[in-house]
Amino acid sequence: MRSYEIMIILDPEVDDRQVQGIIDNHLKPVTKAGGEITNIDIMGRRRFAYEIKKKSEGTYVVVNLDADSAVIKELDRRLSIDEKVLRAKVFRPETK
Repeated sequence: MRSYEIMIILDPEVDDRQVQGIIDNHLKPVTKAGGEITNIDIMGRRRFAYEIKKKSEGTYVVVNLDADSAVIKELDRRLSIDEKVLRAKVFRPETK
């Protein structure tokens, strides 16, 4: 298993109370496959430097987790399909 960091930007029309449920729903396959979610940081609503899908702001969420690459590939696919997710980027943090 490897460590990953995922930055997710949600549509600003998503209510703040729904954010945790949406993120948990997307992360279910990770825990089912034996992965471990180490941290979920809901950073809140921020303004964009430029519009994304005709939106000027979005809710930022950063997720740190340990999982296999196949699980991450499926998670990235699911995030790209969801209309509530404006952007999602998967990073592998540098090891020191």
